[in-house]
This record gives sequence, C-alpha cells and structure tokens, in this order.
Amino acid sequence: MATVPSLDHIIIIYALKSKRNGERDYRMGLHESTAKTLPGAAMRYIQWMFSYLQTIDAINFIRSYFLITACTILLANSVPFVRNRFVTYGPRATTPEPINASTKGAQNDAKLSKQPNCGWGASFLDYIASWQVPHSFFTHFYVASVLSSVLWGAQIYFRGPLFRAVSSQVREQNIQKSMTRNQVVLCWTLLLIQGVRRLCECNLMAKPSRSKMWFPHWVVGLAFYVAMGLAIWIEGIPAIHSSGNLLNDVRYCAPSLKTLAFLPVFTIASGIQHDCHMYLASLKKYTLPSHPAFLAVVSPHYTAECAIYLSLVFLAAPKGSLVNKTVLSGLVFVLVNLGVSAANTKEWYMRKFGKESVQHRWRMIPRLY
Repeated sequence: MATVPSLDHIIIIYALKSKRNGERDYRMGLHESTAKTLPGAAMRYIQWMFSYLQTIDAINFIRSYFLITACTILLANSVPFVRNRFVTYGPRATTPEPINASTKGAQNDAKLSKQPNCGWGASFLDYIASWQVPHSFFTHFYVASVLSSVLWGAQIYFRGPLFRAVSSQVREQNIQKSMTRNQVVLCWTLLLIQGVRRLCECNLMAKPSRSKMWFPHWVVGLAFYVAMGLAIWIEGIPAIHSSGNLLNDVRYCAPSLKTLAFLPVFTIASGIQHDCHMYLASLKKYTLPSHPAFLAVVSPHYTAECAIYLSLVFLAAPKGSLVNKTVLSGLVFVLVNLGVSAANTKEWYMRKFGKESVQHRWRMIPRLY
C-alpha cells in the first residue's frame, strides 16, 4: 500500500526543486523573474552577451579598439561631408577669410566650404554634429590618464579584483613572452609622468576659448587614455604574478640597450613638447607660429607626442620581442589621429595665411608626412 508523503517531506522536496531551478537560472545568468519579463529574443541576446564576454581576450580587445578606431578616423576623414562635420574641431572647424586677398586658391576654398547643404540627410548630419562639448573638456583626457595609471598601479600592487579580472581574461599565447618587473615599473611610471605633465599644462597654460569638439571625440579620447593605462603593463602579467611584492622585487641593474636608446627619446620628446606648448600658450590667438620648431613642421608638438609613444613601444617590449604589440597598436591610433589633425591644421593655415606661408612645412613628420 502506497504511503502518503507527510507535510515535512513535501516541503523538503519543494525546497530541493527550487534550489535546482535557482542554480540553473544562475548558470544561465538570468533570474526567473527576469526570464518572465524579457521577450525571448532579448533573453537570447543577453545570454549570448554573457557567454561572449567570457571568451574575450583582454589584450586582443585593447589592440582591436586602437586599430578599429584608427581605421574609422581614416575612413571618416576621407569623406568630405563627414570630415567637415565630425573630424575637424576647434579653430580648424571654422573657415577663416584669407589674409591675402590675392590668394585665389584660398578664396575659392573658403567659398566652397561656405556653400549651404540641402536636404534632410544634411540636416540630420548637422543635428548629429551639434552634439558638442566645450573644448576645455580636453583636460578630462589627462585626468583619465592619471586616474587610470593610479588605479592600475594600486590594483597591481595589492592584487586587487580588477587586476585579477583582467589577468583572468588574457590567453596564454598572448603572454608567452613577458615584460620584466623592471619594465612594468618603469613604463607605468613614464606613462604616469606623461599624464601628470599634460594635465598640469592644460590647467596652467590653457586659454579661455569658445571652441567646441564633437561629443564622440571626447568619448574616444577618454577611452584611449583608459585603455593605454592597461596596455602599458598588460603584457607583463606573468612577471607580476611571479612577484610577491612588485616594488621590492625590482632589481637595480645595468640598463638594457633599449633603455639606453629610448629613455632619452622619451625625455627629449617630452621636453620639446612642453616647450612647444609653452610657446603656443604665449602666442597671440590664431597667429602663425614662428618658433624654430614650427619652421619645418606645422605641428611639432604632435611629432613629439608620437616620439613619446614610440619610445614606450620599445621600452615596454617583452623579453625576446622587438616591440610591445599592444602599445604599438596604441601608437598607430596616435599617428592616425594626430596625423589627421596636423593635415587639417595645415589646410587651415593655408586658408588663413596663404599657401606660401606654410607650403614648405611638413605636416607632422619631416621628410615623410
């Protein structure tokens, strides 16, 4: 004769079923209540996102961000109506009247750029382009750079949860060759110095301006400096893991050939860039620069910026590798971004001061670009 389960047995069986259901929902990344409220397509998308994020390699993600963003900038700059609305910013986004009225080419360029755009498509693009922030937000880039360096320095030193999360998302094949402990400390320090210097320059030298920049420019810039704070040490994860205390394990030894060659490059380029920024800050607004550094190159401060990141590419190279590929990807972004800005600056100078005034000057890299 079958026995009738008691009330206690029924409660225990219900609790076990609830527990199994709860564990199943947890593994799926969704709570039962969420499953009831979300449409099936949304549920599948969220599940896919959770599973996809767990497969992303942090190093590949950073490299991809730098390279994809650089390609996007090149593509946008190659389309005139996109470049005029979204790429140029600050004074370069304006169309000045040429000082020399006899410069027909500059006059024609100014007239062409003033022709009105018609149609709903142009109106929509103009509306998107109106999403702007003050150019003074440029300072936020270096706030992000300093905060990123300090944050990751603390996470590395104390083996914080963010460091553990990032290191767990790096595939072994990407860190078969590792930076040394000395390299991690040196390159992290240099990037922090760069961020602090630029932040001080922005706060102490910047002039009040009504210039604007497109909102996505600001977002992309913030993302770059946050990503660079990661890129500078991420290929040194094995050395960090093998160290009990990173600072205590740093060895004072003879510098490598790369350090002897590229640490002076970083120092000299930083000095040149600081001198250029001081000169530009003292220059009367919208005046053609006549400083010796500007006589051969339109934007020598951009040249110095590229040299700074170039030095970090070699200084952060893992043992047995010529370069640090993650920082190299960041250098590609810097070259493209500043190269486009330098080209737009030269075009603006030509319209403002006449082609003869800057025609002989290189945009950013002497005898190359």
